[in-house]
Amino acid sequence: MPNRHLARCIVMQTLYQWDFKGQPTAVLPAIIEQNLKEFGTGLEDEIEFIKNTVDGVIKNQKKIDEIIQKYASNWPLEKITLIDRNILRIGVYELKFNNEIPDKVAINEAIEVAKTYGGPTSGKFVNGVLGAIYKEMQKADNK
Repeated sequence: MPNRHLARCIVMQTLYQWDFKGQPTAVLPAIIEQNLKEFGTGLEDEIEFIKNTVDGVIKNQKKIDEIIQKYASNWPLEKITLIDRNILRIGVYELKFNNEIPDKVAINEAIEVAKTYGGPTSGKFVNGVLGAIYKEMQKADNK
């Protein structure tokens, strides 16, 4: 598994635990550290990416969640599984708030993480939501 993909999986696991525990930001450094010890052997070069992505998602969570709600309008945020919700948060963060990640890479990575960790339809669901966001971004860029 390539390092950046594994790093995103650790970000997802961290956000999942944070969300599951009621979103206590004070414990985030400990959750990241635990996940790096448990799953991140050899990811020393990706620690900054992991921390920056987690911090970016948390910092922009309100806006990210509003975007998810807009594009997954049939699914109230609290009804989206914890895994899918946090994968979407990472994907939206990378699409809308992190200019260093190419849009198609952000979408593809989110889909792959969803296929690995989510339910049987998670990949399609994440693809549908992020694909719709991407299409609207493309329309806005072409104006």
